[in-house]
Amino acid sequence: FTGRVLQPQMQSADDERLVLSYSVTNSGMTLAVAAEHQMVTDNPVELRTLVEGDVAKHVFRVDAQPGQPIHLTKTVAYHTSRGVPARELVDRCGRTLDRARRDGLEGTFRAQRTWLDEFWARSDVEIPGQPEIQQAVRWNLYQLAQATARAEGSGVPAKGLTGSGYGGHYFWDTEIYVLPFLTYTSPRYARNALRFRYQMLDAARKRASQVSQQGALFPWRTINGEEASAYYAAGTAQYHIDADVSYALVQYVLATGDREFLEREGVDILVETARMWADLGFWRVNGDDEFHIHGVTGPDEYTTVVNDNLFTNVMARFNLRAAVRALEIIGETDPASRADVDARLGITPAEVHEWSKAATKMSIPWAEHLGIHPQDFHFLEREVWDVAATPADRRPLLLHYHPLVIYRYQVLKQADVVLALFLQGNQFTAEEKLADFEYYDPLTTGDSTLSGVVQSIVAAEVGYQDLALEYFEKSVYVDLANLHANASDGVHVASAGGSWSALAFGFGGMRDHDGHVAFDPRLPASWDSLTFRVTVKGSRLRVHLTADAIELTCETGDGAHVSVRGEQVDVHPGEPTVVALADQGPRRSGRPSMRRLSGNRREDGTLIQATVPHS
Repeated sequence: FTGRVLQPQMQSADDERLVLSYSVTNSGMTLAVAAEHQMVTDNPVELRTLVEGDVAKHVFRVDAQPGQPIHLTKTVAYHTSRGVPARELVDRCGRTLDRARRDGLEGTFRAQRTWLDEFWARSDVEIPGQPEIQQAVRWNLYQLAQATARAEGSGVPAKGLTGSGYGGHYFWDTEIYVLPFLTYTSPRYARNALRFRYQMLDAARKRASQVSQQGALFPWRTINGEEASAYYAAGTAQYHIDADVSYALVQYVLATGDREFLEREGVDILVETARMWADLGFWRVNGDDEFHIHGVTGPDEYTTVVNDNLFTNVMARFNLRAAVRALEIIGETDPASRADVDARLGITPAEVHEWSKAATKMSIPWAEHLGIHPQDFHFLEREVWDVAATPADRRPLLLHYHPLVIYRYQVLKQADVVLALFLQGNQFTAEEKLADFEYYDPLTTGDSTLSGVVQSIVAAEVGYQDLALEYFEKSVYVDLANLHANASDGVHVASAGGSWSALAFGFGGMRDHDGHVAFDPRLPASWDSLTFRVTVKGSRLRVHLTADAIELTCETGDGAHVSVRGEQVDVHPGEPTVVALADQGPRRSGRPSMRRLSGNRREDGTLIQATVPHS
């Protein structure tokens, strides 16, 4: 910066309070701070006060006598805004200090204690007999509370408020890794985060036009709605951000029944993102029409700008169908509201039909000769990077190898196809999930902290339960043990949110497809039990899992209808509902081997080799 960042506005001082306020030079944001000092003593006291543009202070000179106590209480209030005048923030600071004085210190503590008690009542996860893991889980949950409770119109940065990593920027981390926790434990916070995306919609429309697309394209990395990614291949090209936002939105609406949000704001996001996908993709006629999406990057940032990335196509299909279904639901229940939506967004029957057709005919890569879903159209043409044989001092790969080297290999920074298996699990068979997991797990470096929780969830589902626990523990300790040697940059908020998902969706076996909550548990063999809470349509359910049963209790609300391994279960207030379990799903020992990949042949018959490139 070449000039002042904060421009002084109002300053004031009296015998008890000091006030400073500022506006930010470029953004116009405003800030006010007020400090109150209450000196209580029988000693003689002299007070001097100074207030200037950048400093305000009270100086107490006390003629202290033996045995005479000196009690100084200092209370400070901050208020910030995107544009409220500084003088108004000064008034707010004053009212905050008045309230603090009226309630006293103990009153402030009680209010905070009440807030935290309510948070833990709806969010806590209990793992008896595992004290270290229990402590780590609660630490991660507390990080989520700090990062999200007062995010409101500002979103949830990748590091929350804990450090300068990523410059406070906002990614897909929130929608895919943090929003599920909020949706099922603190839905109001989830709504706030989604409204933040809605407030970005005009900027997303502008962004789409900048890359010659219709509809809206949310920025991959942002703090104000504009794209801030410095490297398009592993950043801006991740168009799946649109589907990620839409996924979190639909998950929230189905879990809460918040029709008001859907009709007033959510449907706008679904429609504009569906328009983007319909425009980005294209039709290829070859006997049977197929809809393709080219030139994008999936979640795996070690494989960039590809054609028909499986994750992107699967999630785009979901996004298109969600837009169509949202319009149908609004029309079925409130035709007048549907007419308003159509008029507001200029929706035509022809484009809605196009979305439905594109979703039905979406190209989903499949390699018949290997029985797996290729990560993208050309992924299996590459040689395999032998991750197991790569020295530890050459990790993470991006710090030791040029991106162009990495891009030539089958190697993953983070889960890609495996993430699709989780988010869209009802679109894959159990056999496909196992085959895909066994192929991609040995290729995944874990260089991203976003990966372990997803690998844990799918590993648990397909039967690699010891491996699932291993991935979970690495994720839950990623900051506490500084496993990626970057804890000084701030907490990995997405990993913290993902840790809850690994517990609820992985070991708890919870799924919520199309608004129907189901459980198929996978309790680790070394755990006695697992207890967590989920809120569904206003009712909070306590889920208590042991090796031989799952117990569902309605703690608040009218109850819920769920299923356990395909059997419908009604949970009513009062008595717990207990469902016996014959087992905890399939169990497979060890982990998928690199040998599963090396020596395979491509579709053209050529041999796939596993190597480690020279560095």
